[in-house]
Amino acid sequence: MSMLPLSGRARILGDDVNTDYIISSRRKKETIDPSILRTYMLEDVDPDFAASVRPGDILVAGNNFGCGSAMEVAVTVVLGAGIRAIVAKSFSRTYLRNAMNNGLLPVVADTSSIREGDEISLVQDENGRLLLGDGRGDLIACDPIAPFMLEMLNMGGLVSYLRQRAGFTL
Repeated sequence: MSMLPLSGRARILGDDVNTDYIISSRRKKETIDPSILRTYMLEDVDPDFAASVRPGDILVAGNNFGCGSAMEVAVTVVLGAGIRAIVAKSFSRTYLRNAMNNGLLPVVADTSSIREGDEISLVQDENGRLLLGDGRGDLIACDPIAPFMLEMLNMGGLVSYLRQRAGFTL
């Protein structure tokens, strides 16, 4: 089953969204269960944010999303909230890798024109190029994602990919 096309309500965040903003370190001491932690997502930035998230929302951010520590729970809590994709101008390398490994679609695109609450979409054109629909009829080109990575994401991430591909070799 393909992740794309994907559409949802844009939830706007800024630049330099740190992994400790996504889920506070104090919460990880209690549990790492995403179904529990989702209620605390971004609580230090906006205490009402987690309660306002609907499954299918798409996080939209500026530069350097997921900077800070390399904790995987900053990805799994987003997935636990029913969010399947994040579109940002750029990602920290560790967050990008953790997202891919866990089946969260990280898309790099110019997010400047997206507004809170816009119904946005992620689609592939006939040539396989990834495009961001801004909800007003415009399509924004996204950085390409390698076909292998899209296949891995479609299978739920690296572990699922490897399980389904017994005997996988590099």
